[in-house]
Amino acid sequence: MADMNRDRPLSPFMIGPYYRPQITSISSIMVRITGIASFGTAFLVVWWLLAAAFSEPAFNWINWLMTSFIGDIIMFLASWAIWYHMLGRLRHVIWDFGYCLEVPISEKLGWGMFIGATVLALFTAIVV
Repeated sequence: MADMNRDRPLSPFMIGPYYRPQITSISSIMVRITGIASFGTAFLVVWWLLAAAFSEPAFNWINWLMTSFIGDIIMFLASWAIWYHMLGRLRHVIWDFGYCLEVPISEKLGWGMFIGATVLALFTAIVV
């Protein structure tokens, strides 16, 4: 028994020869990352609003950033993150009800989250 335990990986986070990332684990990690990214985006929007209330030079700087090409990219990625995070939460609600727990269906939900967030972010960018 001791020899068998010696050859086993110590952690699933040992990516490489011991662990192959799966779409379900990647999508779970991405839900956490998009939650943090959404918080950072909310910070930028609040900074934008506070600068408008504080002074014109402060507002001009942050307004330049938010309305520039860089700001457009940031806001597009932020909308993607919000959509992805929302779809991830929806997936967990479905799982909480006991549906779609089988591995093949869970993998399809993971891909659906990436594809769905991309389509919804593009739709948001076009409409807004």
